[in-house]
Amino acid sequence: MKRHVLITGASIAGPALAWWLDRHGMAVTVVERAPSFRDGGQNIDVRGAGRKVVQRMGLEGAIRERTTHEEAIAFVDERNNVRARIGAEQFRGNGPVAELEILRGELARLLLDHSRGSAEYLFGDRIAALRDRGDKVEVRFERGDEREYDLVIVAEGIGSSTRAMQFGDEVRRVPLDLYIAYFAMPRGENDGAVSRWFNAPGGRSVFLRPDNLGTTRAALSLQEKPRGYEKLSQAEQKALLKERFADAGWETPRVLAALDEAKDFYFESIGQVKMPRWSKGRVALVGDAAYCASPVSGMGTSLALVGAYVLAGELARSDDHARAFAAYERIMRPYVGQAQDVPKAGPRIAQPQTRTGIALQQAALSLATRPVFSWIAGKLLSPPADKIDLPDYGQSASSASSAG
Repeated sequence: MKRHVLITGASIAGPALAWWLDRHGMAVTVVERAPSFRDGGQNIDVRGAGRKVVQRMGLEGAIRERTTHEEAIAFVDERNNVRARIGAEQFRGNGPVAELEILRGELARLLLDHSRGSAEYLFGDRIAALRDRGDKVEVRFERGDEREYDLVIVAEGIGSSTRAMQFGDEVRRVPLDLYIAYFAMPRGENDGAVSRWFNAPGGRSVFLRPDNLGTTRAALSLQEKPRGYEKLSQAEQKALLKERFADAGWETPRVLAALDEAKDFYFESIGQVKMPRWSKGRVALVGDAAYCASPVSGMGTSLALVGAYVLAGELARSDDHARAFAAYERIMRPYVGQAQDVPKAGPRIAQPQTRTGIALQQAALSLATRPVFSWIAGKLLSPPADKIDLPDYGQSASSASSAG
């Protein structure tokens, strides 16, 4: 009989896992607490092993058609003068600007559409309680429905509530002393294919990036130790940002003015998730719920895609879920460890506190792009996204096509 797997979370890891599990002959249900598909989100990278996974899914061409066409990142001063520039072609396309840049919502929609024909999606619901009986997992949904599954996979975010039900306080969240707010805003006359990064004293930065939908994606970053800002209401968070960035200069007034109309505003405290284990009984974790590396790593999407691929493949290889979960963890742990090896000082370097620090940062970035220093800079600025040997589990879109 087919294994029936419940996945909770429908962003990147969840739909990718649903597609692979179906390819390996399993029945899949995906539950997502949002009432409908969540569009929006910032630019994300599809690089390294993550790119190989989407190639095996037959999605690379569709992603290319939806890229943001970001050409470079320019680090600018208050007068919009470029102090340093890093192009997409530098560091073999694996630097801060990846060859494949796509909006989170665009990639999530592709994965959802790719898996929707075979997986059952339940929007506007969530797991209220679960009980691992040993042979099955009993699940009660918030809307009152009760079902049994062979396995439950948690593909939620950094603050996963379902993870807490099964793993309790085993999770360790490591703060990186950084807050970021994201939202879309109208495109301005200076916005183009080159992203612009502006630093202001006090650990503040404003990052404006192009998208493929006619708008600009904004990110406001504030480097300081955790103060609970993520627990404030959205209105309080917007008021906080207006106060803290009021004197930042450059095009910041325009960005702050767009806050009130932002429909996709998202605010988070940046950190990492570290777990002593990624499975317990018939419940396992994948993506940010298991090993969030933080946006500053440049590896979140690759970890989600690769983790989904490996977990599905190992479950297909073995009828023993415990053995499959152990193999998944053995393969992924080194890859995750490299992704999470982010210097604690990283946010302080990216968001200097003083004008002198900003000048030194921009000078260092300018030097990094010169040929004599580029090989060293490449090691520092290129995420280790390809540092894993992907097993071949078969059942990829290309292999299925050639076999047919």
